[in-house]
Amino acid sequence: MGCDKNRSLLPADIELRRRAEEQLKVKTPEAVFSRMNDVSQRLVQELQVHQIELEMQNAELCRTREDVETSLAKYTDLYDFAPVGYFTLDRNGTISAVNLNGASLFGIERSLLIGRRFVLFASDKDRPLFTGFLNKVFANQGKESCEVTIKTEGKSPLSVQIEAVSFVPDRECHLAVIDITARKRAEDALHESEELNRKTLQALPAHIAVINRQGEIIAVNNAWMEFAHSNSGSNSPDVAVGANYCDVCRRAADNNDADAMQALAGIEDVLSGTNEQFTMEYPCHSPQQQRWFVMTVVPLGTAGQDGAVITHLNITDRKLAEEQLQKAHDEMELRVKERTAELNSTNLQLKQEISEREKIEESLIKAYAEINLMKNRLKAENIHLQQEIAGSYNFGEIIGQSTAISYVFFRIEQVAPMDTSVLLLGETGTGKGVVARAIHSRSARKSRPMITVNCTALPGNLIESELFGRERGAFTGADSRQMGRFELADGGTIFLDEIGEMPMELQPKLLRVIQDGEFERLGSPRTIKVNVRIIAASNRNLEEEIKNGRFRKDLFYRLNVFPITIPPLRQRKDDIPLLVNHFVAKFNKKVGKKIETVSKQTLNNLQEYHWPGNVRELESVIERAVITSQGSALQVFEHFDTVRKTGEPTGQDVKALADLEHDHIIQALQKTGWRVEGENGAAVILGLNPSTLRARMRKYGIRRQ
Repeated sequence: MGCDKNRSLLPADIELRRRAEEQLKVKTPEAVFSRMNDVSQRLVQELQVHQIELEMQNAELCRTREDVETSLAKYTDLYDFAPVGYFTLDRNGTISAVNLNGASLFGIERSLLIGRRFVLFASDKDRPLFTGFLNKVFANQGKESCEVTIKTEGKSPLSVQIEAVSFVPDRECHLAVIDITARKRAEDALHESEELNRKTLQALPAHIAVINRQGEIIAVNNAWMEFAHSNSGSNSPDVAVGANYCDVCRRAADNNDADAMQALAGIEDVLSGTNEQFTMEYPCHSPQQQRWFVMTVVPLGTAGQDGAVITHLNITDRKLAEEQLQKAHDEMELRVKERTAELNSTNLQLKQEISEREKIEESLIKAYAEINLMKNRLKAENIHLQQEIAGSYNFGEIIGQSTAISYVFFRIEQVAPMDTSVLLLGETGTGKGVVARAIHSRSARKSRPMITVNCTALPGNLIESELFGRERGAFTGADSRQMGRFELADGGTIFLDEIGEMPMELQPKLLRVIQDGEFERLGSPRTIKVNVRIIAASNRNLEEEIKNGRFRKDLFYRLNVFPITIPPLRQRKDDIPLLVNHFVAKFNKKVGKKIETVSKQTLNNLQEYHWPGNVRELESVIERAVITSQGSALQVFEHFDTVRKTGEPTGQDVKALADLEHDHIIQALQKTGWRVEGENGAAVILGLNPSTLRARMRKYGIRRQ
């Protein structure tokens, strides 16, 4: 076959032969061709060319097959994910192919549907219909459609619309199945709504008719027919269904019926869209009785394009009531006129009396204006004096004018605008919390909250979750997620009171927050970033705590950027009179007393006392005194037996009391076998809360021996 040079070649074959010869030339040098002169050599060359042709044809066939497979995959995707179910049935109605949406409609896997008869899925009453439909499809070989109900696996029956066509005569047909259940339900609901509207229309007592845009009556209720029948005896035109209501009005208008003219104009305005509603009242009298009606016309559709609804409502009772009301009104008007004449006479006498009273009132008003002027002047002077006093002796909530407290004011003004960490040092009751609030209120963060944390009041096992928060299930009893105090203080200030009581194991985490502004909630690996200003306070010597190994040195250096030492009350005795006046005014308002004076002897006694509890103790003493005092003078019944003698050192008593408490706690713990809680625990013996006892143990470094 390769030697038949006389056969006719197609242009594609010629091009293929040319490309094959070019490839053979590349493989075989020109010199070799020149030596091939005999027939066998030409045959070999022809075979080589033919082999290359076959290889090229094979490569073209592979590419064509890949294109066909790609097209088939695309067709399969379109077939499977079409929005309707596609089925292929043989002549017996057996399913031979189905797409994914079709299998989903039946609630059965596609593989389980193949080989089953489609008619078995139709409802019992629709099976004969579907069988006849299928025969018709195969007979006509054209497009047919029907609606049936099908049964599904695990779902409610579905109403479907089936479009079918047979391309292969009497052998195979294709079905497109569309779920119309929602449409069927909507049609049923619409039918029910129409039936409800029809019944409602019939039940209404008003006379109601519906007309189209040409004025023809298309529906009426029973009340309308009764109304028409009652008027038929007076030669009224027919106004039943089919009659033209506008023509009825026109015929009456031609007889110079003014009410008919008005009604016709109103109906035409509504039907033309000129007016959204028309209402008129008209009489309809007979020799037997007088009747009045109100006629209302409202459009159907936009601008009356679907017609209008005409309502006639009997308002005879209302009209009769209005006539009676008008008659009563006229009688009342007559009585009012008579009574008005009597009142005018009395009014003239009253005017004369009023004129005399007005002269007296004018003189009283002038006197009152002078009194009010003096009152306002006194108020202004009082406010000015109070502002001067507040400016001289108050600094926010801090009260005092002594040199010691003035230096604290100066330090507050220095550091408040900055974001620097502040360490407040001082004895218990000196007002470290008040100073912290004063710093916060004068800072740029004053619009954000200041969160206070008392490290002594929190149990040791809860301090970490309170400061840094916790996730649900972080520990036993953590049944919900909780934000920590540092998260709550983001953008604001956190005040760590009694920082010296913080457990050693938490101090590195606090140091990290100060340095990097980040931490993790308890039970969560996610790092949280915050921007918080830290103010810490302690009544203990933190440097001594560092030596005893109870406080980290690096944390102390981070907190001690700007220390402020708050003086004890015994070092600012000049402020005691101001504080006493402040607390007296405060508790006067609280308990409803009117203590106005404090004797000099009382002030001397208060100034001579050494006040180990500082301002807090003074506040408690004044509160008790205000409660127990009789009259307007403050009476302090306290016996200050512990007044410190002049020149006695101030630190020894406090230290001795601390040592006494330390030994007493150890003695109680040894007695209970170092048991803290429970009925036989040391907390019960000492009369303390277990968490408070643990805080005292941490404070004094008490550990089980």
